[in-house]
Amino acid sequence: MKRLSLLVLPPLLVLTGCAAFTDDTVGLDNGVQVAAAFYPLQYVASRVAGDHAEVENLTAPGGEPHDLELTPRETADVAQADLVVYEGGFQPSVDDAVDENAGGDTLDVADVVDLVPFREHGVDSDELDPHFWQDPLLLADVGDAVADRLSKVDPDHADDYAANAADLRADLEGLDKDYTAGLADCQRSTVVVSHDAFGYLQKYGITMEAILGLSPDSEPTPADLARLQRVIEDDGVTTVFSESLVSPKTAEQLASDMGVRSEVLDPIEGLSDKTADEDYLSLMRSNLAALEEANGC
Repeated sequence: MKRLSLLVLPPLLVLTGCAAFTDDTVGLDNGVQVAAAFYPLQYVASRVAGDHAEVENLTAPGGEPHDLELTPRETADVAQADLVVYEGGFQPSVDDAVDENAGGDTLDVADVVDLVPFREHGVDSDELDPHFWQDPLLLADVGDAVADRLSKVDPDHADDYAANAADLRADLEGLDKDYTAGLADCQRSTVVVSHDAFGYLQKYGITMEAILGLSPDSEPTPADLARLQRVIEDDGVTTVFSESLVSPKTAEQLASDMGVRSEVLDPIEGLSDKTADEDYLSLMRSNLAALEEANGC
């Protein structure tokens, strides 16, 4: 049976909040409701929940999760959810909503996976890289944790959640093997990307050089661009990668200046109009094909 939580919401939320969760849950076995902070977490929660829960993404399609500011409706989703899945420190507005409004269980995936330091020019910084979902095996760990939490919220379907998480892990382990094999024998190992969202892919033997830092809204300095021009020239880089949710202008200009191709490498932070029919697995495989072509694998 679905748990009900009594909580007091801010007046603005009561007056204007219109939660995305449906009031009529007849089509669900038990009406379990899950709020996921951004797309990779929504994907995992949906795969694990199957038909037993309604999963809402707090970051709207096409939205940049780094910049998320929750609306009253989305804050109501956090308050109403039986489980909120989020990454602490990645989206401050979600952290605040969880602290202030969450009425059900919460899962901070930063407590599940071991985040690695952001590396700048080969040196570890004091800042942790939040883009762990670029490593399929870490995302599989999140799937197991979601199954465990959903089993506590809804014990009647615990076996289904465990089975769904196992199926998800099998898919992600297969994807990991494809990346290992696909990037094993490449002519080049350097990859120039728009912002530093791909550091976890370096486990496969490639080196990421980012135009921007961890935030896609930052601006490169002339010195940054000059260094990247040298990297492209010295390492024989054939492609500069932009991405789907932010402007490709800087990456395209760098590629044009250096006479190399400009392509898209999707950080899979969210879906866009162009990728609405894709999912995490298909986008990761598209990224692998693009990396193989760019690096002569």
